[in-house]
Amino acid sequence: MTANPRIPRRTLLKGLGAAVALPMLDAMLPVRARAEAAALATLPRRLAFIYVPNGIHMPDWTPERAGSDFDLPPILAHLEAHRNDITVFSGLAQDKARPNGDGPGDHARALASFLTGCQAYKTNGAHIRAGVSVDQVAAQQIGHRTRFPSLELGVDRGAQSGNCDSGYSCAYSSNISWRTPTTPLPKEINPRALFERLFGGGTGPQTAEARGQRLKYRKSILDFVREDAAGLKNKLGATDQRKMDEYLTAVREVEERIARAELASAGEPPDIERPTGIPKKHQKHLQLMSDLLILAFQADLTRVATFMFANAGSNRSYSFIDVPEGHHDLSHHGGNEEKQAKISKINQFHAKNLAHILDRMRAIREGDGTMLDQAMIAYGSGIGDGNAHNHDKLPILVAGRGGGTIQTGRHVQFDKEMPLNNLWLSLLDRIDAHADHLGDSTGRVEL
Repeated sequence: MTANPRIPRRTLLKGLGAAVALPMLDAMLPVRARAEAAALATLPRRLAFIYVPNGIHMPDWTPERAGSDFDLPPILAHLEAHRNDITVFSGLAQDKARPNGDGPGDHARALASFLTGCQAYKTNGAHIRAGVSVDQVAAQQIGHRTRFPSLELGVDRGAQSGNCDSGYSCAYSSNISWRTPTTPLPKEINPRALFERLFGGGTGPQTAEARGQRLKYRKSILDFVREDAAGLKNKLGATDQRKMDEYLTAVREVEERIARAELASAGEPPDIERPTGIPKKHQKHLQLMSDLLILAFQADLTRVATFMFANAGSNRSYSFIDVPEGHHDLSHHGGNEEKQAKISKINQFHAKNLAHILDRMRAIREGDGTMLDQAMIAYGSGIGDGNAHNHDKLPILVAGRGGGTIQTGRHVQFDKEMPLNNLWLSLLDRIDAHADHLGDSTGRVEL
């Protein structure tokens, strides 16, 4: 091959019941004769929001010094390999998570307002109301460029009704993404359902017996597109061939992990039905959903996503890291140092999973850089200290350089309370989606 032919960005590998998108290839960029800036401008930027509940043990999160010369406290130490890829913010607040006359219910309000900047209407009935979330502002403006305008992911089941927090509907505790002020977007927690939504193939029957038959005979989704993939690969240059191999290997590996999770959960009584593909071990579930998010970004199936590491007010036990107590119970530590140390261990577990996501993104080459160079991954909680239930001095960081528009490797400390929504507006600008205001925003944050 003496040339690398231009192929459309939305080229799919097609087969019976399957359609596998491709990663970003050099052959999808403008011809080399064009200016380098024009080529770089074609690289997609991704925006994701990751939420952790119950606040964070702030002494183990907050760097002592502002600027680029700062030490990473114990929680952030797990991001040491990405020190120059992150921006840590101190002094951000979400006022609409505060009671503002509505009494208790901080966990539900923290999640409902985290991306909307709006006060949740206190009800446990059907007349819920918050605001349009920042991810959906982005999806409404750039979602037409990808197969899925946005993806909403999580690992905890959610309810859309009932009372989950002091008179607030469970919808507020289960959903971070809001398409309209009255329409939350439920998250997907089933790896198999997400995989087949992304790559086709259908979900099939869900009884234990039918699942066993399907798993026994079902081919890999890549088997259906093998011929199409081989034909395209022969037309590509060496670099693009390597990228395709790496991507298809990652798809196969994730698919195999989902299949193993299904087999592990197939021993239940046949009269009990449960979604397939959900690993019994929480850490494996979290990592599998993380890897599916990366695949969706790599194939440019979406450029906007939310990921809830747990529901608001989650009382999950983390016995696998020697923290058998419930997370929410521990967050009401009352100053007890032993409980605070255990909260920090949970926070560090979550930070390790964030590091895994960043590792994977930095390993994927795009243009002259990496996927992480083009991305913006916002991570944090709508509560500062879980015992105080405060909604100022929030634990927030952004990983990624936003296509070179973000000065990373810094701890940015605001002298006075800064609306969190100001940061969200600044991220929107960098993904080519714009809004004059969001919730109670007062402007933009300089990045």
